[in-house]
Amino acid sequence: MGREAGQDALTDAGISYDKIQAVVASYCYGEPTCGQRAAYELGLSGVPIFNVNNNCSSGSSALMLARRLVQSGLEDCVLVPGNCFVFIQLRTFTYTSKNVKLTASFFTGFEKMERGLSERYNDRTSPVKPQMDHMVSIGAEAAREYMKKYPDTKVSDFVNIAYKNHRHSVNNPKATIQKAIPPEVIRSKLPLCQPITFWMSAPVSDGGAAAIVCSEDFVRKHGLEDKAVEIIAQHMVTDTKESFQQSFMDLSGYKMAQRAAQLCYQDTKLSPSDVDVLEVHDCFSCNEMFMYEALQLAREGEGAELIRNAKWIKNSNGGELCVMNGRWVVNPSGGLESKGHPIGATGLAQCAELVWQLRDQAGKRQVEGAKVAMQHNYGIGGAAVVTMYRRYKDQDQRLLARL
Repeated sequence: MGREAGQDALTDAGISYDKIQAVVASYCYGEPTCGQRAAYELGLSGVPIFNVNNNCSSGSSALMLARRLVQSGLEDCVLVPGNCFVFIQLRTFTYTSKNVKLTASFFTGFEKMERGLSERYNDRTSPVKPQMDHMVSIGAEAAREYMKKYPDTKVSDFVNIAYKNHRHSVNNPKATIQKAIPPEVIRSKLPLCQPITFWMSAPVSDGGAAAIVCSEDFVRKHGLEDKAVEIIAQHMVTDTKESFQQSFMDLSGYKMAQRAAQLCYQDTKLSPSDVDVLEVHDCFSCNEMFMYEALQLAREGEGAELIRNAKWIKNSNGGELCVMNGRWVVNPSGGLESKGHPIGATGLAQCAELVWQLRDQAGKRQVEGAKVAMQHNYGIGGAAVVTMYRRYKDQDQRLLARL
C-alpha cells in the first residue's frame, strides 16, 4: 500500500521518484524501518528516510516534519507516505530499474502485525483490544463530562453528527463504510460505552495515503502551479499539566487543539469565518462536537447548535452537503467514522481530501468555491496537529489572465 499511495502521489504531480530528496514515512503498528519497506518499492535512490510514529496523529506529524525539511532549505521535494496495512506475514518484494512515474494523490499501507487490525480473534484477545477499549472509555467519559457541564446537550446531537458523516460517505468511493446510517440505528445498535455506539466511532482499518511536499521554486520549475496547494500554517501542541488534571475532554485533546488552532489563526491573520471546509478527527462523534468549539466555530457549550441548525444543500455536481452556520462543511469525506481510521495514514488522508477540495476535484463531495481549509488530527498520548491550507496564491491570478 505504501508503494501504491506513493505512486499515486507521484503520478498526480507528474514527477518521477528520482526527484524525491527525502522520505518521511508515517505508521503506528509496525516494525522498525517500515518507511524503507514502502519507499524501496519506488526506488533505491539512497535518499534519507525518516520513520514517524505519533499514534493517531502520525500522518500529520510526518507532514509537519516534511514541511520543516523544505522550510529549512535542505530539501526541495519530500515524499510523505503513511499507512496502516497489516500483513498476516511479512512479504518479500523485488526491485526493477524500470522507470516508474508517480504524484500528489493519496492512499497506501505498510504496517505489519501478526494479523489484520480488522480481523476477529477467536483463539485469544486481539493485541490492540486494550488500547481500543481505553480509547472508547476516555471518549465516553469526555462525552458524559460535556453533557454534565452543558446539560442542554443531548445524545441526539452526537447521533446527528455521526449521521452527517455517514451521509457524506455515500459520495466517497474510498470510504470503508459508504452508506447513510439512520439516526435510530446509530443511537441504539451496537453500544460500546454509554453514550457511544459503534456507528458513532471510527473503525480502525487498513489503508494508506501519501503527499508530496515541495518548495515554491520546485513548483514553478516543474510547472505544478495548477496543482499546488499551500500549507499556510501548521502547529502541533502536546500535553500540558492540564491534560492530566480533572478533565477527560482535555485528556481527549481539547485544550491542545484549541491552542494549535489559535496559533494557526495568528500566523495567517485569518479567522474561522475565512475557513470554507474542514476535516476533523472524529474518532467519536462527540469529539467532533468538542472540536467545533476548540477550532472556534462555536463558543464553548454551543457546539450542538451548529449541527441542530445545519442545512443540507445540493452542489452543482449533484451531491448533498451539510452546511453549518451557512458557512462550514465539516468532514465532507465522511470523516474517520465512515472512511475508516488507518492510524498511520489518517492525517494524510485528511490532507488529501482537503487538497482535492481546494483543487475543485472532489466531485459530489465538492464544497463549491472552497479557498481555505483546516485540518485537525489528534493522537492520544498526546499530540494535536492543526493545519491550514489554501489554493496556491498565484492560481486565481493565472486563471484571470487566461480569460
